[in-house]
Amino acid sequence: MCSHQLPSATADRGLPHIIAAHPEQGWTLLCDGAIVFDDTGELRPDGSVTEPHRGPAGRLAVAA
Repeated sequence: MCSHQLPSATADRGLPHIIAAHPEQGWTLLCDGAIVFDDTGELRPDGSVTEPHRGPAGRLAVAA
């Protein structure tokens, strides 16, 4: 796992970066060992889980 210290001072300094992306399967592996899913859920390296956090559905568009 990396320490998230990028060589240059950028806006994303300290944030984990993508190691492997599999959009066809709906997940991304980050350098800190976390797996992030397309539904906004997350599986952390320590085994903890972040539940998907979705906004309210609101009104859905319907094709006429």
